[in-house]
Amino acid sequence: MTSLRVSPSRSIPKVPVAKVPKLGWYTISTKPHQEAVAEANIRRLGVETFCPQVKQQKLIRRKYETCVAPLFPGYMFARLDLDHHYRFILFARGTKKIVCFGEEPAVVEDSLIEGIRSRLLDGRMLDLGREFNCGQVVRIEEGPLHGLEAIFEREVTGAQRAVLLLKALSYQARVVVDLKAIVNL
Repeated sequence: MTSLRVSPSRSIPKVPVAKVPKLGWYTISTKPHQEAVAEANIRRLGVETFCPQVKQQKLIRRKYETCVAPLFPGYMFARLDLDHHYRFILFARGTKKIVCFGEEPAVVEDSLIEGIRSRLLDGRMLDLGREFNCGQVVRIEEGPLHGLEAIFEREVTGAQRAVLLLKALSYQARVVVDLKAIVNL
């Protein structure tokens, strides 16, 4: 009978383990008005990107036109492996940095990305802010003017605020309030 002896100087060779990429969603800060450029350059690296857009009405040359703009101006999302893609993302055209909290890049939960995607129609979100028309009577629901009625004059572009003509005791005044603070009558 022969016995098997393993010599102490011989060790069992280690099998190399394939490195599994640690994919996660991260927020990328882009240069001003460069979201599309940054997204195209990052996609060329084979990285999944997400730059949600909103379809909105804007006043251009005294006429309302439908425009498409980023939902989060100056930001986009990318699903990447930081160990592999970090430097490529930093030096891609149109990008500034990966958003960090402290020293660590901030991971965006998959559920947040899916929540935004579920609200998109044809890749775009509809702007629900245009509920009021010029001359329409509205009621202020929040703030120190709560309960007063006013006439909607115009929306302040890009600020989510509205200019209202307030009539109280034979005195007219223009006030600026948050859009969310007024409701239709």
